[in-house]
Amino acid sequence: MLKYKGYTGNVEYDAEENILFGKVFNANAVITFVGQSTNEIKNAFEESVDCYLETCEKNGIEPKKPFSGNIRLRIAPDLHQKASIKAAESGNSLNKFIAESIEHAIEA
Repeated sequence: MLKYKGYTGNVEYDAEENILFGKVFNANAVITFVGQSTNEIKNAFEESVDCYLETCEKNGIEPKKPFSGNIRLRIAPDLHQKASIKAAESGNSLNKFIAESIEHAIEA
């Protein structure tokens, strides 16, 4: 994963073409980049993010904010109920319970 100015990109390898390529996850446009070395792919990623931000500014478009902290979550009704009960038992809101559960899973 590459990170730059709050944006995140993945990198993959194409053995047939012998290139590295990637895509930025959290933008309101398709942003891709390519390179043949780790330095090239990192520079291409950063240049692509900068170009995206410059294009947005030039065209008066608000760039997508890197992860606002708001997510929509769909889960089974019984899991929703169990999570709500656990949250109440621990004296927390469901939102805080879910956030702490995710944080715990990521740190594990």
